Amino acid sequence: MNLKDFFIGMSQNQFLNNAAKKYGLKLGAQSVVAGTNIEEMIQSVKELNRHGISATIDNLGEFVTEKEEALKAKDQILEVIEAIRVNEVDAHISLKPTQLGLDIDYEFCKQNLVDIVSKAKEYDIFINFDMEDYGHLKPSFDLIDELSTDFDNIGTVIQAYFFESVKNIEKYKDYRLRIVKGAYKEPETIAFQDKKDIDQNFLKLIEYHLLSGKFTSIATHDHHIINHVKQFVKENDIPLDKFEFQMLYGFRKDMQLELAKEGYNFCTYVPFGDDWYGYYMRRLAERPQNMNLMVKQVFNKKTNTVLGVAAGAFILGRLSKRKKK
Repeated sequence: MNLKDFFIGMSQNQFLNNAAKKYGLKLGAQSVVAGTNIEEMIQSVKELNRHGISATIDNLGEFVTEKEEALKAKDQILEVIEAIRVNEVDAHISLKPTQLGLDIDYEFCKQNLVDIVSKAKEYDIFINFDMEDYGHLKPSFDLIDELSTDFDNIGTVIQAYFFESVKNIEKYKDYRLRIVKGAYKEPETIAFQDKKDIDQNFLKLIEYHLLSGKFTSIATHDHHIINHVKQFVKENDIPLDKFEFQMLYGFRKDMQLELAKEGYNFCTYVPFGDDWYGYYMRRLAERPQNMNLMVKQVFNKKTNTVLGVAAGAFILGRLSKRKKK
């Protein structure tokens, strides 16, 4: 098993996910998760805004199987929307359909989304539908299609590792799109496996949407990709208000500040909440450099709480088993 498979496996381990909620952000995640509640998260967003950086806020949680939990998630997101308005911060929402009941009942999930999107529209707040694993791809796009008949404040994500991503980006070119490489383990029958192939398709999608689409969010920590985009927009006279760079909260902070200072639109993906474990593990699975960045930032801060990312995951499992006994 390679490192990516290891972390993806950890992200899907429900026992460890539940244990993580008990132990909080003690094993490294506090560097990449903006707190466990709305107040802490809003303070983080305000700090980003002070540097000319906007935020997309993710109330962490996914793969919900109980209606009560989905309704609780909906209420929390509605509170976040209210907090954005009250605090007048430059931010919008990213959400996952499975957190709002997609695995329970399609119509139930759709109604939860309607409640969220309609409230956001009142305040002129954009809602981004995050895409998840391949099994949820079609129903998530179906939700986008249905809600688009009544709402224009929604967009979604195109994952570059899927073969069908070219078809999807053409279909949804009139939407605001975030383009990513992809963070789930998918079979070779439907997704590219080689990093070089994924990167090549990633650039192809970015260039297509910059030239033919609406607004493009380019989500990457890869400076090679960023430099390519800078050159591409210059050569093709693409205005800066047609796109933004996005990175995850806590990663490559110096580069985030630098890009904002250079005049590029920049948006930080800001996750918060106690359901942080799956998100955290997938960030480490996406690319080995994320673990290197994380460890470097942790030791730069001279914190004592983090024993190392992989070690932290192991320790969490051990602590949980001990408590269970």
